Amino acid sequence: MPRLSFIIGSGKKPRTILRTGSIRKPRRLLSQDYQTTLEKCMRSRQLFVDEAFPADMSSIGSGALLRKLPATVEWKRPHELVKNPQFFVSDASRFDLHQGLTENCWFLAALASVTFHKDILANVVPQNQSFDKHYAGIFHFRFWRFGEWVDVVVDDLLPVNQDGKLLFVSSTRKDLFWGALLEKAYAKLCGSYEDLQIGQVSEALVDFTGGVNMTIKLEQAPRDLWEIMVRAAHSGSLMGCQTKAGPERVLENGLVTGHAYTVTGIRKVTCKSGTENLVRLRNPWGKIEWKGNWSDSSSKWEQLSLKERLLLHRTQEDGEFWMSIEDFEANFVELVICKLTPDLLSHESGREWTLSMQCGKWVAGSTAGGRMTFTDSYWKNPQYRMKILKGDNVEKHTNSCNVLVSLMQKQNHKHRNQSPPLFIGISVFMVPIEYQGIRSRLPQEFFLNSRPITNKCVFINEREVTQDFLLLPGSYVIVPSTAEPGEECEFILRVFSRIHILEEQGESPNMVLCCKKVAEKQDEVENFISRYFQKHQEINVSQLQMLLNKGTWTSVRQAPVKFTLDACKVIMAQLDVNASGTLNVIEFYGLWKRLLSYHEIFQRRDIDRSGYLKFDDLQAAVQEKGITLSHQFYNLMAMRYCNSSLKINFENFVCLMLRIEINGEVFKNLSQDGKGIYLQEAEWMMLTLYS
Repeated sequence: MPRLSFIIGSGKKPRTILRTGSIRKPRRLLSQDYQTTLEKCMRSRQLFVDEAFPADMSSIGSGALLRKLPATVEWKRPHELVKNPQFFVSDASRFDLHQGLTENCWFLAALASVTFHKDILANVVPQNQSFDKHYAGIFHFRFWRFGEWVDVVVDDLLPVNQDGKLLFVSSTRKDLFWGALLEKAYAKLCGSYEDLQIGQVSEALVDFTGGVNMTIKLEQAPRDLWEIMVRAAHSGSLMGCQTKAGPERVLENGLVTGHAYTVTGIRKVTCKSGTENLVRLRNPWGKIEWKGNWSDSSSKWEQLSLKERLLLHRTQEDGEFWMSIEDFEANFVELVICKLTPDLLSHESGREWTLSMQCGKWVAGSTAGGRMTFTDSYWKNPQYRMKILKGDNVEKHTNSCNVLVSLMQKQNHKHRNQSPPLFIGISVFMVPIEYQGIRSRLPQEFFLNSRPITNKCVFINEREVTQDFLLLPGSYVIVPSTAEPGEECEFILRVFSRIHILEEQGESPNMVLCCKKVAEKQDEVENFISRYFQKHQEINVSQLQMLLNKGTWTSVRQAPVKFTLDACKVIMAQLDVNASGTLNVIEFYGLWKRLLSYHEIFQRRDIDRSGYLKFDDLQAAVQEKGITLSHQFYNLMAMRYCNSSLKINFENFVCLMLRIEINGEVFKNLSQDGKGIYLQEAEWMMLTLYS
């Protein structure tokens, strides 16, 4: 699960402090800090020159794109091209940008969709930048890249021909440059302008939003395609589509083969002959439109009322047009719907979604087991246990839960086009009760005798594959794999549902509960907790105490561990991120996972099974979590948490470890340089009094 946010502050609007790589605190690409560099350039009165992405042919590329370039290529700043350049305008729209020499219609089609969401666009294109105030030739943009947000810095030197015309993305307004600079930042992220040649609109949609894609092959379009698109539009999802693959060429009907389009609207209209469902699309070229029914020149528009015709019918040659849903299915091969994550859209249809993310890796000879037909190695693939805690109240499926699973492979090369994607796929298995107590990866025998819930796994050579499931509450295991064994790559697994828990199946023998009775007891406890949270959305400190004391935290020789109310207050204060005095199901299971980890360490270090750790064992236990402290701190720990014999029980060990880990995370989030932090008085009081 993602690391918990930590909220501090006073008043009605607490300030959220997020980890590096979050939407509010993105990671800096190549450690280039925009604000620091801007201030340095302002002091020296020099315009920024980005040596990491230089203004020469190496940044354009070395392949087919070079053949499209004019004989003379120059790099100029916007001030050298127009009199009063503008960075951004408040009414930025899908009509602003035109594609250049790079075949990146997929990038522009996705960007056009983003312009409908001003909050998303403002995140990708920070708008406190200009060519006037605080101008130093430096700009920055943000993209979601393999599980985290990344801030990309560029200078404003842009490639032009000898007439001063931009070679790549340009604006309909000659003085507007946000699109050209955004494309340069994305080219830097991908390796070069050449690396923007050819792609999927789904890829760019994710990079702009951090969302999760659902792809529909229109050749096998579901009967309720229109209803799906209506729900997508209503929920604020972004949509794009593509025509049949092949060289870009204009067909007689006005569509372009091998081309990406943006879905910019949908509408049910009333004709004299009845109703029709229409889809509005835009060609990122800003020209060349559909010529069939409901095109700009179609007589179909005469069948509408005057008011509806005035509202919908545009006759400009701007690349945007309408067509019927039937023509859309017949002429496009793929529809991509990008569902937004809680980072940007926390509610859909009035209810919250839960997002879990896990990072993993296929390693040859170890965890790269290939698809299921490789029976000797398939079970060695990474395994992730998923618990569906509650039904989704979906119509006709009141006991089921909608679950979207996304598998994204990381590119392992600096240049996007030099890292072709592997064939990857996802399989989901229901875990029967006899295997639910196993904490290690499920054995080979399980997969020899089990089938995925969909009975098949489709492997696709795309950066991301997604699958929708309708699952009953229960325990499942997700197995991401490559088509062939021995193929190495890092990946990100994301799961979307209303309420679920996701965790990796461990490999360490210490994770296996050797005693069958203990395993059954722990599983019984977790089932009780799952049922409890179906009735209670939030729990207070007394309920927390009751749930923690349901757990089995000792060996047979030790006296049972009972958490006191005071200890539970300490635990609550550490994890209660919104200062509500309660924990929700996600916060609780984050705690539960930590407790299991602490319990493993405690049991391993408690060799004599006394229920206590000696001072030396305590130091070793803390270091086992990767935490290094000075001897002075260990002495303070002993005085605060140990008894008079310098021994610590499990309850105090939990309180100590939580405080060390959570406060360490808070420091990392607050510190700008890793050396110190600055706190206002209210923040200091919150950290010291409620933690």
